[in-house]
Amino acid sequence: MGNIGNGIKKFLQNKNTVTVLGVVAAILVLYIGYNMRVKAAVNPITVPYAKETINPGVQITEEMVGTMEVPPAMLKGNVITNQSQVIDKYSAVDSIIPEGSLFYSRSVVEEEQSPYSVILDYPKGYVLYNMSVDTASTYGNSIFPGNYIDIYLRAVYKIADNDPNANLADADKVMLGKLVENVKVLAVKDSSGQPVFSNLDEQRTPAMIVFAVPEDMYILLKKAEYLRTYDSTLIPVPTNEGHEKNPGEVNISSEQLQEWINSVTVWTES
Repeated sequence: MGNIGNGIKKFLQNKNTVTVLGVVAAILVLYIGYNMRVKAAVNPITVPYAKETINPGVQITEEMVGTMEVPPAMLKGNVITNQSQVIDKYSAVDSIIPEGSLFYSRSVVEEEQSPYSVILDYPKGYVLYNMSVDTASTYGNSIFPGNYIDIYLRAVYKIADNDPNANLADADKVMLGKLVENVKVLAVKDSSGQPVFSNLDEQRTPAMIVFAVPEDMYILLKKAEYLRTYDSTLIPVPTNEGHEKNPGEVNISSEQLQEWINSVTVWTES
């Protein structure tokens, strides 16, 4: 045994032997690595594809998505390789996904990134209302979708010069009161219509909040918004209503303000 051990030791100490073994090892590593890369490029993987043409802004359902096996070497660009990253998402508003096409990351977005998502989340019979806001009126961009707000009306009380019953002491006095309460915010968007909170890495300035109210309240709010003569302003005020187990119904807070608005506007039959 000792002779065998000495023989192996001398064999390994031979510089030529070490060189040959090193070359053989390097060749084996290159061969194995090459084969692994070839297999990775050639062995097909399963990817989702569109079974039908998907128009912009459409929710992608399971029925619209099939799977196929494709060699990885044929995949170019940011191809989505997992069905879970496609199903129940939305097609981007600037993308048509053709029948038979693979899905790419820029053509598939989350629900909150779709400008159409707001129309999916309000009660039947309600009307969408778009209120102009800015950073200050949203309390430093602190009103989020899903929050509840009350809507206050500020207006300057004007008196007609030809009103003999007017109390001049009331002229140019400011009126301020809660007009509508328990309004659920559906979306907060910037001036280009993009959701403010869809990407927290981008600093977007709020320009509008979107909510839904019954039609009669919509008309009342629009009347209040258009009272230019009275320098009227609608003011959103956050509430903690959303923290309640059963948030209250949206309703008119002040019949007095409602009557005043209707008294200084023209009634039209729908």
